[in-house]
Amino acid sequence: MQTRKLGPFTVSAIGLGCMNLSHAYGHPVDEAEATRLLLRALDCGVDFLDTAALYGFGANESLLGRALKGHRQRFVLASKCGMTGVNGKRVIDGRPATIKATCDAALQRLQTDVIDLYYLHRLDFAVPIEESVGALADLVQAGKIRGIGLSEVSAVTLRRAHAVHPVTALQSEYSLWSREPEIAVLEACCELGVAFVAFSPLARGFLGGQLVNPQKQLEAGDIRLSMPRFEPDNYVRNLQLLPAFRSLAAELGGTPAQLALAWLLASKPEMLMIPGTRSIAHLEENLGAYRLQLDAATVAQLDSMIHPRHIAGERYNQATFAEIDSERFNTQA
Repeated sequence: MQTRKLGPFTVSAIGLGCMNLSHAYGHPVDEAEATRLLLRALDCGVDFLDTAALYGFGANESLLGRALKGHRQRFVLASKCGMTGVNGKRVIDGRPATIKATCDAALQRLQTDVIDLYYLHRLDFAVPIEESVGALADLVQAGKIRGIGLSEVSAVTLRRAHAVHPVTALQSEYSLWSREPEIAVLEACCELGVAFVAFSPLARGFLGGQLVNPQKQLEAGDIRLSMPRFEPDNYVRNLQLLPAFRSLAAELGGTPAQLALAWLLASKPEMLMIPGTRSIAHLEENLGAYRLQLDAATVAQLDSMIHPRHIAGERYNQATFAEIDSERFNTQA
C-alpha cells in the first residue's frame, strides 16, 4: 500500500471511483453486490472514495450512505456539486444557492455530518468561478465540508479559484491515453500545492485489455458508446496498441490494468487515482499495481508505447467538450 497527501489527509494512492456502481456504465449494480464491493475496498486498505450528486441523480450518494453507515471513520469521502439531475436531465449549475442546496441534500443521502472533499463537478460558464468557490468556502466555514475541489478545469480557472480559497484537489481524466493535464494543470497543481486526482486511469476499461468489442460487450446506455475513441473504426485502430502492452505486463509479472496504474504510481509519485469497478476481483487486481516497481526506463517505454498521439478519436464528443473548461491538445494552450 502506498499513500498520498490529500490536503490534511493521508490516503491510499489508489482510491475507488464509485460512479459506475450507479451511473453511466449500463444498469446500476445490485445494492447487496455494491455493498460487498465497498466493504471489501475498505478491508483492502482503500480509504479514499469518490462519488457525486450526479451519479444516479443522487442514487450513488444514497448507496454509499446506506452501505457504509457505521464505517465513516474508515475513509476520506469525496463528492461533487455543480452538475446534478433535474427532472431527469443532467444540468450544470454553479450558482451559490444551488451549490449549498446540493450539499445539504448530499449530507442527508450520505448519512454524514461532513464531506471531506467537495468538488465543483463542472465549471458553469454562466457563473464566475469566484462565486462558485465562494459558496464552497462558505460551506467550509459552516463545517459542512473540509476541503474544496475542482473537476475538469483549466490551469487558469484553478488559479482564479485558488485566489478565493485554497483548493485541496483538482480531478481530471489522466491515463496513458489521456494526457491533457500535462499541458498546464499538473504544473499549476504542483506550484499551488494542490493534489491531483486522476479519474479513468484505466482509460475507461481500454487499458484493462478485456474490452475487445465495445458495441457487443457494453450495455445499451453505456457512456462509452458515445465517445469517439470507442467508435468501431477508431477502436479497431486503438486495439493495435494493446499486444505490446500486454506482453510488457506479462514480462513484468503483472496484468495490463496493473501496469497502467503502476505507470501512474511511478511516473507521478504525488498523484492519486480513483479507478472504478463493479467487480471485487478487478478491485483486488488493481491493488496489485503496488507490487509492480517500474524503473525509469520502463516508465519511458510505456510513455511512448501508448500516448494520445497514437490514439484514434477524441476522449469526448464535441457536445461534451463544449461543457468543460480543461485544456485540449491542438485546440488551446
